[in-house]
Amino acid sequence: MDVHDKLDELSALVAGARAMPMSSSCVVNRADLLEALDDVRRSLPADLTRADALLADADAVRAAARLDAEGIVASAHEEKMELVSQTEIVAQARREAGRIVAGAQDEAASMRQEIDDYIDAKLANFEIVLSKTMEAVHRGREKIQGRRAVEDLGPALPDLDEDPPDS
Repeated sequence: MDVHDKLDELSALVAGARAMPMSSSCVVNRADLLEALDDVRRSLPADLTRADALLADADAVRAAARLDAEGIVASAHEEKMELVSQTEIVAQARREAGRIVAGAQDEAASMRQEIDDYIDAKLANFEIVLSKTMEAVHRGREKIQGRRAVEDLGPALPDLDEDPPDS
């Protein structure tokens, strides 16, 4: 089960909780809530591991593109050396080598941009999940603090509709 499912489960747990009379507070089973929060905590490291794997894959793709570009450049250099004896062929080889290098650089830049966009999208999704989790935790803590504030007020005030005691 992923983090999104657990967060949905937490929302359902709070939404289905018994409401406190005359209050926006509710009664939530502590054990259920703590268990669901522990499940979210256990899911987060898996998501972080997946993000690390995506970053590692991006580095591998960049390295492969760099090797391809270097291979193309090396190949162009070898062709150029073979054609050195003839001026026209040398000029043509230089133009072709430049085109190949530019094409390889363009392709590497394009691949780098696609990889960066993909990683950025994954990290943005992960950031949204973390943000929603933090908001849920913050709301839960605010509810607990509100409940404590009400409990700290002490016993209820006397009913003002009753006749005052005779003095």
